Amino acid sequence: MKSLFCIPVSALALLSYTLSVSAHGDHAQAPVVADDADWATRHMAEEHHITAFDAATFFSLHDYDSTGKWSPQDIMRTYGLYDVSNAATPSSKKAEVVDNILKIFDHDHSGYITRDEFEKAWAHGSRMPDFGVGPGHHGDDEYEYEIHHWEKYHGDDTKEEDLTHPEDIAHFAKHEKEEQEREEWERVEKAGIVEKNIPAKFRIN
Repeated sequence: MKSLFCIPVSALALLSYTLSVSAHGDHAQAPVVADDADWATRHMAEEHHITAFDAATFFSLHDYDSTGKWSPQDIMRTYGLYDVSNAATPSSKKAEVVDNILKIFDHDHSGYITRDEFEKAWAHGSRMPDFGVGPGHHGDDEYEYEIHHWEKYHGDDTKEEDLTHPEDIAHFAKHEKEEQEREEWERVEKAGIVEKNIPAKFRIN
């Protein structure tokens, strides 16, 4: 079994970047919010480290394609329903989340929520309900690792030998596997035709 400390160059680069981010304070430890805080407040604190926000800020932050409206896919992503943490969540539950959010905010029943619709509903007291599907993990692997693990257990003085938590091992092992797969693909490509990519009917047995 390979040692944890045989970290590939790309993973070390990511480590350096994370150290740099932590050192420059781009993220602070997740703020503490009241136990009875609404879902959006807890989401913003845990996932974005933001405590002061308004409807426009919340909407824009989760308007992933900058279209000025939320699609059902945007709602799914905001609630973390594409994240591995919700892999076992039934499709019926995911549909329930989307349907309920549309009922609250989609006033013209278009199937989308516009910024104006969201802000007006928010102004009248409507909020994002807690459906029991988690805090809404919707960042990429690097972001989620940094904001939920690195900031809690590490800092700008972290060394390779400190990366012994299961989350650290799994994180860098994944990067090593991805790098190995990329190197293998590049090796095969340089060798010429990739036989496994040729449809079976065109192969000469």
